[in-house]
Amino acid sequence: MKRIAIDIDEVMADTAISHLELFNLEHGDNVTLEELQGTTLVNIRPERREEIESYYESEQFFRQLSVIPDSQEVIRELQKHYEIFIATAAMEVPASFRAKYEWLKEHFSFISDNHIVFCGDKSIIHADYLIDDNVKQLNRFQGTGILYSAAHNIFETGYTRVNNWLEVQELLLGERAEVSR
Repeated sequence: MKRIAIDIDEVMADTAISHLELFNLEHGDNVTLEELQGTTLVNIRPERREEIESYYESEQFFRQLSVIPDSQEVIRELQKHYEIFIATAAMEVPASFRAKYEWLKEHFSFISDNHIVFCGDKSIIHADYLIDDNVKQLNRFQGTGILYSAAHNIFETGYTRVNNWLEVQELLLGERAEVSR
């Protein structure tokens, strides 16, 4: 059975929208998602770097993230045909460990604890596919990288790109898909 590794942030959990909304609310700003196309909030507001990065130090931030539409249903369907692992670069954000685990247990309880990997460099992951929004992780991955579209990676090329979970379903399941559209 082939193996798929799946990132959490910006692939299963809507990190960017929550981060942007919180930043705008707390700082009286009005940065839009359109302004983030091809860049990051830190690049747009470099004078606020410390405040922007501070959100990631809060367990509560990761705990309240919204689930990306269709991810639960498609991942459940993928499990019928692939071995699924969740691979998150949590080493970069130590405050996220517990919150990400609890978030997964709440929203993806059908994924076994034995299939959750907290790591840094995902090149250590032995899988056939890696679905990730971070080109840095895909560059070092030995299998086939699938770039999940996010505002910050919109201009990246060189990878198979998916824009949503229904596209993941079509790419990896094709006619075998049982998830309703």
